Amino acid sequence: MTSQAEQSVTTPMGDSDEVAPEHRSIYPPIDDYAFLSDCETNCLIARNGAVEWMCVPRPDSPSVFGSILDRSAGHFRIGPYGQNVPAARRYLPGGLILETTWQTQTGWLIVRDALVMGRWHANEQRSSTRRRTPSDWDAEHILLRTVKCVSGTVELEMSCEPAFDYHRAPARWEYTGKVYEEATATCHTSSPGEHPTLRLTSNLRLGLEGREARARTRMVEGDNAFVALSWSDLPAPQTFAEAADKMWQTTECWRQWVTIGRFPDHPWRGHLQRSALTLKGLTYAPTGALLAAPTTSLPETPGGERNWDYRYAWVRDSTFALWGLYTLGLDREANDFFSFIFDASKSDDGDPAPLQVMYGVGGEHTLVEEELSHLKGYDGARPVRIGNGAYNQNQHDIWGTMLDSVYLHVRSRDQVPETLWPLLKRQVEEVVENWRQADRGIWEVRGEPQHFTSSKIMCWVALDRGAKLATLHGEKAYAAQWAEIAEEVKADVLENGVDERGVLVQRYGHRALDASLLLAPLLRFLPADDARIRATVLAIADELTEDGLVLRYRVEETDDGLSGKEGTFTICSFWLVSALVEIGEVERAKQLCERLLAFASPLKLYAEEIDPKTGRHLGNFPQAFTHLALINAVVHVIRAEESGATGTFQPAHGPS
Repeated sequence: MTSQAEQSVTTPMGDSDEVAPEHRSIYPPIDDYAFLSDCETNCLIARNGAVEWMCVPRPDSPSVFGSILDRSAGHFRIGPYGQNVPAARRYLPGGLILETTWQTQTGWLIVRDALVMGRWHANEQRSSTRRRTPSDWDAEHILLRTVKCVSGTVELEMSCEPAFDYHRAPARWEYTGKVYEEATATCHTSSPGEHPTLRLTSNLRLGLEGREARARTRMVEGDNAFVALSWSDLPAPQTFAEAADKMWQTTECWRQWVTIGRFPDHPWRGHLQRSALTLKGLTYAPTGALLAAPTTSLPETPGGERNWDYRYAWVRDSTFALWGLYTLGLDREANDFFSFIFDASKSDDGDPAPLQVMYGVGGEHTLVEEELSHLKGYDGARPVRIGNGAYNQNQHDIWGTMLDSVYLHVRSRDQVPETLWPLLKRQVEEVVENWRQADRGIWEVRGEPQHFTSSKIMCWVALDRGAKLATLHGEKAYAAQWAEIAEEVKADVLENGVDERGVLVQRYGHRALDASLLLAPLLRFLPADDARIRATVLAIADELTEDGLVLRYRVEETDDGLSGKEGTFTICSFWLVSALVEIGEVERAKQLCERLLAFASPLKLYAEEIDPKTGRHLGNFPQAFTHLALINAVVHVIRAEESGATGTFQPAHGPS
């Protein structure tokens, strides 16, 4: 495997506070990866030009390139021989096409990478996976890499070494072209159809060396090359001209999508566009699901055990993500997502089923968690997990997040879709039946269930939005009944979830703080000028932060079933920005927002957490939850600044 550029880090020993001697990590920093997507498959590319994470044909399929979790678990690199650090990397404006510029002692190269999007192609036979309405564009199931020598001469190398099934099954290469232009990798031990077949097509001369396909050549100014990795029957490009055309089509697809959005004329516009494109890239177009993140087991604690699989559709994350897209006028994905939820909330025999915390991207209900003990883990963080045991937890906030997003979706249309009403009614009835029960809360703690205040608030949201939706649907009796129970829930929270300081607390009977309570003003549980809201926001800002960034909670005060510390949760810091704007602390909000934007990766992406002392990103990457919170926080600040002149401030999200 090609050696990786090294990073110098000081690493905690396991989950303790003890610091090990500084060492040279062979893993790139998490925030150095680039993210590509065609809305069916995604991948992460390290700064040295190696694809280090890719699962096909679905985002939650077993990996074919997994060296992000173990340096021997598969890679696909193209770049100058013997060089690992490029001169520059960027996304082409308005899309998910990565451009890497390389400078060597003898010349310059430009490499462009994309997961190809093309015109809708299922015209002779219906797609076997597509459940949502076909669009103009569709994934072509090709990872395309083009190379151009723009100056001098450069020695180019290509290395493609897949490792099927999370590095549990070896690959076998064979030539399938006339000469050296095409080779195919199959899983050596699999049954037919169990694992994908990978086809490598290039205008380079491919060589097969065991598990690896290689190519090397000297490029001179004006030379072009391409390599295409494909895994379906759709034709891969055969010439550089065909490859360039596919790259142009992909650019056009993304730019047409992002042009629909409404982005303010502001210096932060680039952050908003990149976050919107990332959220779109995390959708799974065939079903309408939205991934929490494209990765598994990137650690929340360096070298620790807080490693989870996020390649699934959390109802909470997905519905919050729609807030961000709505804020920018990008609401078409909402139709597909609600159709996904409608499909997923039925049992195999078609009967209604309770809403789960999360689903597989195909709507699967069971996501059994297991550990892959043969993988070393990112920078030694073990265990590596696939599946997620939280799928069958009781988390009462999911009803509120979904109903809030549905209300946001339909209120401009003044009607509730007839097919959606039975699902909404069922969710509100679940709230009525369960809101007095304990749960594991928004953070999915693995300790004992508690009466979490934020869960109760989200139950209020479900009832409040349910009543409004019932009114829109002409169901006045339900509207009155649910509004009355909503007031009962609010009274319960204000009696049991507020301490003697007037601060909303994490759980009933305890003074611990929790960043999820920053949602209280954003969800209009209480008016922003209520003294309890101001006290809560300022208490979290002053007492639940490290170097100004917000923790989810203090691990020593919360039984989450795990050991060790964790970094600050970036979504919580962006929530604080929005909440500070709500209570009138606009200058403080702006300063925090500027600092958070400075923590963005070089490509304007965010992992789940940030170490405030080093700026190091921690956890799965990129994370939908973080990018949606960025959108709302940035728009909050921009609109608050504008309101200074107009007096018409409207929050980024605030159902009337």
